[in-house]
Amino acid sequence: MALDEYRQKRDFRQTPEPEGQDTDQSSQNQFRFVVQKHQASHLHYDLRLQIGGVLRSWAIPKGPSLNPSDKRLAMMVEDHPVEYRSFEGIIPKGGYGAGTVMVWDFGDYEVPGSQSREEWNKVLSAGLDKGHITFILNGSKLKGEFALVKLRDADDNSWLLIKANDKFAGTAIMDEDRSALSGRTMQAIAQESESAGKIWMPLKDDTSLPDLDDAPLAPAPIDVKPMLATLVDEPFDREGWMFEIKWDGYRAIAEVEEGNVRLISRNHQTLNSQFPEIVESLERLNFPMVLDGEVVAVDDAGVSQFGLLQDYRKSRKGALVYYVFDILWLNGRDLQGLPLIRRREILSGILPDLPNVRLSQHIETRGIEFFKLAFEHGLEGIIAKDMQSRYRQGERTRDWLKMKIHKHQEAVIGGFTEPRGSRKHLGALVLGVYRGDELVYIGHTGGGSDEVFLAELRQRLDPLERETSPFAIPPKTNAPVHWVEPKLVCAVVFAGWTRDGLMRAPILKGLVDGGDSAKVHSADQHLPESIAGGKPRLTNLRKIYWPEDGFTKGDLIDYYRDIASLILPHLTDRPESLHRYPDGIEGESFYHKDVEDAPAWVQTVRIRSESEDKDINYVLCQDEAALLYLANLGCIEMNPWLSRIQSLDKPDYLVMDLDPEDVGFDKVIEVALAVRDVVDQAGMKSYPKTSGATGMHIYVPLGGRYSYDLARKFAELVARIVNRKLPDTTSVERSPGKRQKRVYLDYLQNRQGQTVAAPYSVRPQPGATVSTPLSWDEVDSELDPRQFTIRTMGRRLETVGEIFAPVLSSSSDLAAGLEKLNMHIGTGQ
Repeated sequence: MALDEYRQKRDFRQTPEPEGQDTDQSSQNQFRFVVQKHQASHLHYDLRLQIGGVLRSWAIPKGPSLNPSDKRLAMMVEDHPVEYRSFEGIIPKGGYGAGTVMVWDFGDYEVPGSQSREEWNKVLSAGLDKGHITFILNGSKLKGEFALVKLRDADDNSWLLIKANDKFAGTAIMDEDRSALSGRTMQAIAQESESAGKIWMPLKDDTSLPDLDDAPLAPAPIDVKPMLATLVDEPFDREGWMFEIKWDGYRAIAEVEEGNVRLISRNHQTLNSQFPEIVESLERLNFPMVLDGEVVAVDDAGVSQFGLLQDYRKSRKGALVYYVFDILWLNGRDLQGLPLIRRREILSGILPDLPNVRLSQHIETRGIEFFKLAFEHGLEGIIAKDMQSRYRQGERTRDWLKMKIHKHQEAVIGGFTEPRGSRKHLGALVLGVYRGDELVYIGHTGGGSDEVFLAELRQRLDPLERETSPFAIPPKTNAPVHWVEPKLVCAVVFAGWTRDGLMRAPILKGLVDGGDSAKVHSADQHLPESIAGGKPRLTNLRKIYWPEDGFTKGDLIDYYRDIASLILPHLTDRPESLHRYPDGIEGESFYHKDVEDAPAWVQTVRIRSESEDKDINYVLCQDEAALLYLANLGCIEMNPWLSRIQSLDKPDYLVMDLDPEDVGFDKVIEVALAVRDVVDQAGMKSYPKTSGATGMHIYVPLGGRYSYDLARKFAELVARIVNRKLPDTTSVERSPGKRQKRVYLDYLQNRQGQTVAAPYSVRPQPGATVSTPLSWDEVDSELDPRQFTIRTMGRRLETVGEIFAPVLSSSSDLAAGLEKLNMHIGTGQ
């Protein structure tokens, strides 16, 4: 039997290691790997590749390396069960391999070449017999192509692990002593002793199905649209209702079927690659089911923090948890028509303790008390649910209600602006608080008031008018301002503080009669933060960059700080061409390539420019500090090269730039779909995004394997095929005068030194629009690129996550694609 040797070496009454099936037939065509760091009598690493339903295993004394010069000895050992992929803990003393085991890295892998997935097992089996296999690892630490080569003149079990010289070669391995599964160090795992091993054991069949006769037989629902809650203003107490925490994360449906898991966002984007730890845990469930919950990252106090979640892959700060609060289907039974209280009873009976997965707890009846507790603990809000409610997919009903917790602030009125448009009496109040004896600006608000109140307020403000600003540093306003004596105090609710000390989305609740303005201070106002040891120095944060919208330079910097973990992978190691707007989008702008005065902590690279016959010093945006340095210079948009400094002549992707000339966006969508069809015919994948202006960009990943010349030839061929299909809609003419009323298919962007606005880059356009990655399902008549702005991107990303990562992590067979398109032209299809 396949696992006889594995089982003979272990006493499963003592060790928490999984006994496993001989071969997991359901995973015959799954190709996953794990590297476990194992502190036994000697520290070593175990590489395990899932092949043919078991884990083929090699012990690597010195551990894997990304340096092609390091040929690491790998001793082939006994096969392990597939369940061993998630084992992390302690093998007890006296047992085989006694010591601490960490899941050092894990993910899936590919077999290079043109073979289909169904052929990979055959290729791998033949390679094992011959003593040479190659594979491409997609882990968090190990990436790229590797080979295992058997040493012919040594023992049968002696192999070498060798890294191929690809774009991942030579890069440093991060988090050497931190688990890719749990984030724990070896010391932390060891300190948890035997219980740690038990935590990571696969589930046994010790849970049984409840009686489900009250639920009809039905196939599992797919592409579920989650049930939604209606926002209300106040908490309440009510018999027959339950109250839960409103988690601040990504809503996610989990489809569990025979050990396979799909974790899906509200927008039907797969989240498996973003949260593999959660997927690994859900794979251990005993029964097929469909769950509804929220993926969050919680701090040490157990409070979900969206910022922690966005940065989790990079920082490993906080704890990653999938909080499950509903079950829709279980083992062939549709539960959606059952009352919520019954669904919760079923859920609590079949959901065991799992790493990274928890049942979201609730209380009954006492919503007001629960809301107060949520407020005291700094939570986002609470959810109230009728316990007799059925699950109604995609509907926003009053069976589920949500109550958000806003921050409250008393503020001194230091001025008001003139009304604009149809507004009467006054525009916005200019607000401040005292810091010492100085009145400090904290923002302005014009929302939340009717005309009667505004008229009364204006009558009270007019007698207080003065010539000079009462603020220590007079704020800039986007309308004529009247300064007033700082006598009146108002109450404001708002979403939170920006990093330069301004209120987000403040709403006026009314005046505070009898309020002593001199005593108005902010209890929790954040001062501007430094980044990376005091760099960069952020200046003029209140300068208006978008006059019509009121967005400031500080708003731009806040956006880039919030989005740093997503945009930086698309900027790192790529020369930047700076386009600076020091006075906002309506001021003068200029291009700045040759940067000689960058601070020492901002990396630069000198590249020879043949056209200018000199070396140019390009900025590299390698970290958050550099990103904010560029934004502080007035770089509204980020414009990286298509290639990295490691291989400047080989782009990581090619780009089709769809540039409309005096035509509607509906034509851009038509052309984009035609481009996708042609790229599909070439056997390649494409990824769309809005340009952030009037057009679209379509990326085709190349993996840094081909020259710019070959990439441009492919892009030109695609453009000409699309132009032949849509001659009245498209043009390949460079001159704007020759492509009026058409969409220009710009394939010439695919040259060394050319740039395209990066994914998630802000654009110098009205509304502060963002160049936004899309799924192809979104590219339809309802798509409006103006909906994606620095204000709306945060909520969108809560739903869809990072969907443009495959552009950086995947590749295409460009030579084969060119051949297919040439054949397509030849046949006239």
